[in-house]
Amino acid sequence: MFLLIGVAAGVLTGVPIGPANVAVIDAAYRTTFRRAISVALGASIADGLYAGGGVLGVTPLLRAYPSIPPILYAISGLILLVYGFLTARSQPVQPATPAGEPAASDSVVMRKQMWSGFTVGLALILLNPAAIVTWVVIMGSVIPEASRGEGIACAIGVMFGSFGWFALVAYLTQKGKSVLGDKAQWIPRVVGMALMVYAVYLLFKAVKFVVA
Repeated sequence: MFLLIGVAAGVLTGVPIGPANVAVIDAAYRTTFRRAISVALGASIADGLYAGGGVLGVTPLLRAYPSIPPILYAISGLILLVYGFLTARSQPVQPATPAGEPAASDSVVMRKQMWSGFTVGLALILLNPAAIVTWVVIMGSVIPEASRGEGIACAIGVMFGSFGWFALVAYLTQKGKSVLGDKAQWIPRVVGMALMVYAVYLLFKAVKFVVA
């Protein structure tokens, strides 16, 4: 049951626009589906790690020091504001085509591409400190009476749910690129602008704590 709860939480928390969604969309649009899936894998593992942190003891620390969350929100807001701006202002590029993908026999290029995508996905979540606050709140409300084993099962479920969502985003972006052609160039701009809106929201939460 806790594994399924984690899967649901991983899917639902992936729906709002965030840096990982942007990176998956950008990878699927600009490069290859393989790289987008690697980004999805890195982001889902980072989500699971933060969810596990929410289960295994970060909550008491945040409760003992209530000034930590707004600081994390401010840091995340600034990082994501810059990332969203750069994404929205990126110059149009020629979308990748199947012919431009590395040959299946070129294992070195393939591994490099997948490893690069994985590290990008992992870093985008781990360098977003607000994510751990979000997961502490979610895990604390979803499984407040869970044992350590049940909490770990839930965190593993988060990984699966998060990966499933990001993989779906990659698939839909790939299909949309094929259907829209050159018109798909607006996709990175729209998601970049949405990410800036989310960053402003995080900064607002940080400022609200200071003036309250």
